[in-house]
Order: sequence, then structure tokens, then C-alpha cells
Amino acid sequence: MRLSATMSLFAPLLLAAAAHADVKLPPFFSDHLVLQRETQVPIWGTAAAGEKVTVRFRDQEKSTTAGADGKWRVELDPLQVGQPGELTVAGKNMLTLQDVLVGEVWVGSGQSNMQGATRSYAVNDAELARLRDGGPYPQIRLGRANGNWQVATPQNIDGFSAILFAFGQTLQKELDVPVGLLVGAVGGTPSGAWLSERSLAEDAPCQALIAEYAKSYDAALKRYESTELPAWEKAAAEAKAAGKPEPRKPEAPIKPGLTRGNQKPGYLYEAHIRPLVGYAVRGVLWDQGESGTAIGGVDQYTLMGALIRGWRHEWGRDFAFIYVQKPSGGGCAWDTGNPITSHAEPFAALPAQVPADGAYVETHVRIMTYPHVGMAISSDLGPGVHPVNKSGYGRRAAAVALGMTYQKPVEYYGPVYASHAVEGNKLRVKFTHVGQGLATRHGDKLQGFAIAGDDGKFHWGQAQIDGDSVVVSSPEVPKPAHLRYAWSNKRTWANLFNADGLPALPFRTDKELK
Repeated sequence: MRLSATMSLFAPLLLAAAAHADVKLPPFFSDHLVLQRETQVPIWGTAAAGEKVTVRFRDQEKSTTAGADGKWRVELDPLQVGQPGELTVAGKNMLTLQDVLVGEVWVGSGQSNMQGATRSYAVNDAELARLRDGGPYPQIRLGRANGNWQVATPQNIDGFSAILFAFGQTLQKELDVPVGLLVGAVGGTPSGAWLSERSLAEDAPCQALIAEYAKSYDAALKRYESTELPAWEKAAAEAKAAGKPEPRKPEAPIKPGLTRGNQKPGYLYEAHIRPLVGYAVRGVLWDQGESGTAIGGVDQYTLMGALIRGWRHEWGRDFAFIYVQKPSGGGCAWDTGNPITSHAEPFAALPAQVPADGAYVETHVRIMTYPHVGMAISSDLGPGVHPVNKSGYGRRAAAVALGMTYQKPVEYYGPVYASHAVEGNKLRVKFTHVGQGLATRHGDKLQGFAIAGDDGKFHWGQAQIDGDSVVVSSPEVPKPAHLRYAWSNKRTWANLFNADGLPALPFRTDKELK
């Protein structure tokens, strides 16, 4: 009786030990997975310490021994696209993964515009609904860091990221290879939650900004505690007494090096991205920016540099990184009859005064100057915090991948500022990404250029296309020195495009992009 009780007591422990000894894989190594072609392909998991593990796929067989911590890892040699196959992992037990494909793998991440499900957007996006209902797509697979891969059937697409599906569907159609899509995104989240704590700590540009911010933190905290918070408490009490809603409580200043709410950086990276680190991928599609960085003193441009470098370093891969331009919308489109740009805002007349609110736009445009980083232009895709045209956004991002990453003959940017020179009382601006040539739309008058002398006072300029350049002048600026184009959050009055139908990017020469 005592022996039986003892055995019963230890039975769960024995079963747990036996289970731990089994060869195991992370959840995303499952049936229907897609392995990245033309590169080393890591496969990893756990087993009993010292256990021999053998991975077989097609004509390859790779073996290793689990370490003292039970972890093991092998690398398959570069693979080519082929028929679906079976991948086995054998130790004391054997795991068999069915319907394994080789093709292109992309990770989607960010906040709500990446997280948003197809079912939510298909209601107002007829093209997205058509793409979803056109399934199943046996060559497209959908996955998450903590879940299994699924074939892209209409039902599975319905609950999957709308923009990432539209992106992947376009890639699969144009490349004619299997495409695997892995999403890890959470709505309303800052970029400071999406890079590892180590990446932030080791990034010199970010640390310099944090150190500068720290100099004013104590004074800001004192002001919050002695002035802002008591003022709110008084106003809240008065509102309650009057039966009115209380005003919004002011946020305490963020402690240097932490994120909003004084959380450690990287908490979402650890939950949604860390499990995938090392998995062979071609690139990342990023849709975030509305929530900023939430790290005191650090702007989005600098933080994204640290995030991109950090992801690549921890992955050990210099993969492509494509992000969606912010803010969404704000510009007119070449052709609103095109499904991609059907939700664009209408062309508008020039405002009386030259706007000066382009800093937010500029910050996000600068991100594309990092190596092997591309921006999906969104100014002509429709406005709003949650733009409804997710099929258009996904296809625009796919065009960047096709042109930048896959080197297809696709123009994926509108005209991009390259240089400028003074020619008497005029400024000549040269562009890259002119595609089939510089062009204007919505009438014969090119507008959106503002010109200034050394005094920095900008006036609307008279602009003309001259080959791959634009020449700008103004009778009010006899000695021009500086130029701006579309330098505003709202710039539906700017109408420089290339003949491929893509809008020119905003810029200013009085603080040139570095």
C-alpha cells in the first residue's frame, strides 16, 4: 500500500521526465510549413540531454546531439522549390511533418494595421473580399509564432492579417512560388515594445538620446507631481461634483530607458518575435508608427534603426525590411480608378500659405535611408488611422518587395529627391526613381514646390518638368537657396508623379535627409 502510494506520488514526475525526453519542435514547425529557399535552413527543438537527433527532408539527412540544456539545432543545405514533401525529426521518438513546401517566407509585425483581420476589412474592400473568396491558395501558408501553419483557405484567411495576406497573395502570383506568411502584431503598440532590450541598450544613437532626455527627467517628474497631477485631481473632483466626465489624467513622464507605463522595452518582441528568431525568412513587412516609440527622448527614425539592426543581428540574417509610410493618406492619386488607389483623397488647390508641418512625414520617410530598407508609399492609398483599403496597401508593399528584394523590373517608388543646384534665380532639382519619366496630374500646372532664400521665408514656386529634373523659381525669391516639396501632413495639392503613377516623396533641402 505504501509502495503504491509512493509510486502514485512520483508517477507525474516520471511522466514529465519521459515527456521532456521526447524530441519536440516549436509550434510553428508543423504540417503545411514553408521553408525559405536558396539559403541555409535552421531546424531546432528540444530533446533529452545528449540525445541524438536526426532531421530528414528530401535527400538531406542532418544529425546532431542535444546539449546539456536539451536544446538542439541543425541546418539544412539550401533548398529549391519543389513538390510538397515530408520532414521527419527522429530521436527516441519520431515527429513527421506533412505537406512541407519550399518558397518565400515573410514576417509581418507592428500594430493594429498589421494585426487587423481580413474579415474586418473585406466589408469595405471589395478587392480584398474577392481575393479571400478566390481561395483556397494551396501555395500560400499562414502562421504565427505560437501557432501552427495553415493552408490559405477562405476561412483561414478571414482571421488572418489583411495587409499581410494581400502582400503575400501578390508575391505568390508574381513569383509563382510558395509563400509562407508569419504574423506577430498587437494593436496600439509602440515600436519600443518591438525590439529587444539588448538591442536598445547596445544602440549608440538611441542611448545618446536617452541620456539627453534623462537630464530633464527629474524636473519633468517634479512638475508632474507638484503641478500637473494636483491640477488634474482638482478638475476631476469638480467634474464629479457637477456630474460631468472627469478630464483625462495626464501621463507621468517615462523613466529614461523604459517605455510608456515604465515597462521594460521589448516585451512584445519577446512574446511574438523571439520564438521565430533564426527561422529562415526573406524579409519583414512592418506597419506601425501611429503609437510612436514610447521611449522618452527617442524618435521613430532612430528607434527603427535600432530595431532593424537588432532584428537582423539576432536573426543572423541581413533580410529585407519593408515598412508602410506614415501618416496614411494625405496625398492625391494618379488614378482613383485603380483598385490600389481607389480610396485616395481628391486633388486640392494650393493653400494660401506654405505649410510647415512636414516633420512627422519626414521622420518616417527617413527610415527608408537605412540599408536594404524599403517604404511602401501610402499617401495615395487612402487616409485614416485604419485605412480601409488593405488590398491596396498589401499590393503596394509587394511592389517594393518585387522591385527592391527580388530585382524584378517594377518601379516601386515615385520620384525621390537626389540633389539640387542653383541656376541663377532658379533651382534645379534632380530625382531618382523617375521610372517612365516625371509627370504631373490633375491639370497641366505642376504645384507643391515652395522656394526660399537665405532668410528661410518660403513662397510657392513656379515649377516645370525638364527631363529628369524640375526647375523651380519665384519672383518673390530672386536668390533662391532652399526648396520644399509636399512638406506637410496634408498634401493633396502636390501633384508630381512618375509616369508609372507613383507620387513623388516629400522633401526639403533646408534640412536634407542624411
